[in-house]
Amino acid sequence: MNIKTIGRWIRTILIAVVLAMAFRTFLFASYIVDGKSMQPTLYDGNLLMVNKVVYDWTDVDHSDVVVFHANQEEDYVKRVIGLPGDRIRYESDTLYLNGKAVEEDYLNPYRKQDGKPLTQSFRLEEVTEMTEVPEGHVFVMGDNRRESLDSRYFGFVPIETIVGKVDVRYWPISQLALTF
Repeated sequence: MNIKTIGRWIRTILIAVVLAMAFRTFLFASYIVDGKSMQPTLYDGNLLMVNKVVYDWTDVDHSDVVVFHANQEEDYVKRVIGLPGDRIRYESDTLYLNGKAVEEDYLNPYRKQDGKPLTQSFRLEEVTEMTEVPEGHVFVMGDNRRESLDSRYFGFVPIETIVGKVDVRYWPISQLALTF
């Protein structure tokens, strides 16, 4: 191998490292799920790839699984249930958005036949003292409704605290999933 060939290899490797760092820093972030509030969709220890720029081009949508800054030390992963202006209620284990029943098929694997609802009935004003989701905020819940610390307890999430949308679960390989 001559000096030119070695120089090309080094240059190629350096470009690849710089591109990987740029993608990681500006476009995507890797997160580890901590806890069981999103089961059965996500499990404790799953590794996620979070798209940090998707909301620069599109709006947050119902059912998006997002990572957000819960406080200065912690980020949470939850599902978006309500958007600004939405009126939310759960009744008989059914989500109603603005008075219309909404199917939540992603919850079916977690529903138990034990006679208890997965999601306890509530109205938005009972848990937040507001009748609708305020501008600039979302209402989030974990898929494991019986054991999730979510907007029913800590209130609305400011949209500006959302890091991004979960696009890929890449570990463990046996649970690889590309969309949620």
